[in-house]
Amino acid sequence: VQLQASGGGLVQTGGSLRLSCAASGFIFSINTMHWYRQAPGKQRELVATINSGGSTSYADSVKGRFTISRDNPKNTVYLQVNSLKPEDTAVYYCHVRIWVDYWGKGTQVTVSS
Repeated sequence: VQLQASGGGLVQTGGSLRLSCAASGFIFSINTMHWYRQAPGKQRELVATINSGGSTSYADSVKGRFTISRDNPKNTVYLQVNSLKPEDTAVYYCHVRIWVDYWGKGTQVTVSS
């Protein structure tokens, strides 16, 4: 199993980014995918989830600003992050659990005030 996140960067408050996570090594279409983030000095937290049927859920802190989606033919999960705030600064990771947890290397999102 491999997960490769990309799309992070430095943006100003109110800006947007589109994070991507390319997956391989497993049957992507039948698995629930997650985005997590970890800010400096804080625990990793769940940001968004999308199941095989396309149903989504979000952390309260990002509802209305972040959108998770998936493209099964491309084995890719996305996280559109809008109206960014400095407190969204973190390393963002994609995750899948197939008996055990698999994590990508993460992509840094930095929001300047």
